[in-house]
Order: sequence, then C-alpha cells, then structure tokens
Amino acid sequence: MFSRRRFIKTALAPLVAALPVPSARAQLVNKYAEDLKNGEFNWFPERSAAGPVVLIVSIPDQKVHVYRNGIRIAASTCSTGKPGHTTPTGVFKILQKDKHHRSSTYSGAPMPNMNRLTWSGIALHAGNLPGYPASHGCVRLPMAFSERLFEVTRLGMTVVIADENSSPSSVVHPGLVLGDYARREYAAVDLSIKSKQYAAGHAASPPDTGIVVSSAERKLSLWNGGELVTEGEVTISNPKRPLPNRVYTLTRTDTAKQSLEWTVTGYGRGAQARRASADLERIKAEPRLREPLRQSLHHGATLVTTGERNSPAKRSGPGFVVIDSIY
Repeated sequence: MFSRRRFIKTALAPLVAALPVPSARAQLVNKYAEDLKNGEFNWFPERSAAGPVVLIVSIPDQKVHVYRNGIRIAASTCSTGKPGHTTPTGVFKILQKDKHHRSSTYSGAPMPNMNRLTWSGIALHAGNLPGYPASHGCVRLPMAFSERLFEVTRLGMTVVIADENSSPSSVVHPGLVLGDYARREYAAVDLSIKSKQYAAGHAASPPDTGIVVSSAERKLSLWNGGELVTEGEVTISNPKRPLPNRVYTLTRTDTAKQSLEWTVTGYGRGAQARRASADLERIKAEPRLREPLRQSLHHGATLVTTGERNSPAKRSGPGFVVIDSIY
C-alpha cells in the first residue's frame, strides 16, 4: 500500500544526511573554564576592567582563554582544524578585523566577527561547533562569545595557539633582558609600560614590539612596528648551553612585587617551558640597550629566545610558528 508519509521520509533521508551537523547553541554560563561543555562560554570582564588582552587557544582542550592585564576574564569552547586542515600552533598577531567577513576561499561562506591571524586564511570567527575539530584551519567560536570578543580585541594583539607540546605557562621575572637594571629601576619600567596600556588596548595601530635574543650570536635585536630599532650584544651565562627556543609575551606588571609577568611558550626543539625563569636570568643586555628596551616594553610585547642564529629563517621553529609583522 502506498504511504505518502513513508515516501517523503524515504526520499528526504539522503538530503537530511547531507545537511551539516547543527551548531551547538551558544550559551553564557557561570562555570569554570574546565567545566565548559560544547557551545558554552563564560564572561567575567569585571575581574580586570582595563589593560591589554591576550588570547590563548588550547587545541587539545578545544578551548579559548581570554586574559586582560594578566587575569583570565573569559573562556569558551571552540572548534579548530580537522585532520588534513590542522590549525597551526604558534604566536600570532591580529592582522585584520571584519565584523561581517565572508570567505574568499569557501564560496563566500559567512565568518562573522573575524579576527585574522594569517594572510593565508587562518582566523578566529563565529561558526559551527560540532564538538570536535572540524574547521579548515580557523578557530570557530560560539556566535554570542565571538561578538563579545570582537569588542575587546585590537589589531596587533597577541594570540597564542598551543598544542600538548607547547602549552603556555607563566614566569615572573623582574629583570628580563634588562638584568639588574630593571630591579633597580622597576618604577621607571612600570611607568613606561602603564603609559602604553591605553594604546596597546585600544588604539587602531597599537605598539608592535618584538625582542629577539640569539645565544649563537650573543645578540639582541629590538623591533618596533616592523622596523629595527636597535641591536647589540648580550652576555649569556653558561654560554656553552644554547638558549631554548621560547616565546615570552608580557601580560602583567605587579607593582607590589616589583616584577614583570610573562606567558612563556616553547617551540620547535626544546619546547618545554621548564627553567624558563632561570634561562631569562642568564641574559643581560649591554648598558646602551637598556633605555630603548625600557621605553619599548608594553603589555603584549614579545621576546623570542633561540639557540640558533638570528636570521628570519630561524625565527620560527618546525611545528610552532611565530607570525608577526616584525618576523
């Protein structure tokens, strides 16, 4: 007997199967980041009302963490690249923002609240979250979270994408490459950093500072806005032991402890972040470099240490790239 209902169900089955997996509904929840389920996010901007923002994307956890002035103010679930289209790990800068972006590669697919990380197509944007890595390399976010995030991100802001081998950690160190100078003159360093907080957090063209230290050459290079500001010699204790390949991002200053707090991430060989503070203490810049360094430091500034020669080809390690206008 002919059944119209059965016919329609049978005829539509292949079409239904071909439809994309529904996106998890974006939901603001009052949960710890570790307890978030697919599609959920939290948002606590009152925890740190001002200061520069740094994003950390964890591929193993499929989570995005938002830090402002070194304090986590939000976290969200996400979907990163699927096999064959893996999301690259590394330290990136936001190169472009477009609230109503459409893909030029995938038939004009909408990518709302887009924050571009590479000119080859990697970005943060709202998209489908099936509960596992499913993108073509981008980091997909819940729509409601992406809208809030778009309001606090700025061009030049630091985004760290990490895997299980390069998970970021924190290191507190007063001197950095300034040596004892920073301990003695911390107030001046702190004042210089605070004077740049507004620009780093809100300006259309924020400071874009990078410091590269090579133990192979015992040289430091200071870059700002894509231009070489200065370079000179550094003294490295125990010089026979190369500096590990690491990226440090300045996230916070602690006036009470008179210290600078950095997020450290390993890349390539020697990716582990153990002894990160001890390795920083091995570096001391020559006196003439100290004042330019002090004037250039700001939240979001990056320091790259490497045991290899300081050439453009060596500033990104295999499996972990440092993409920035200065590299």
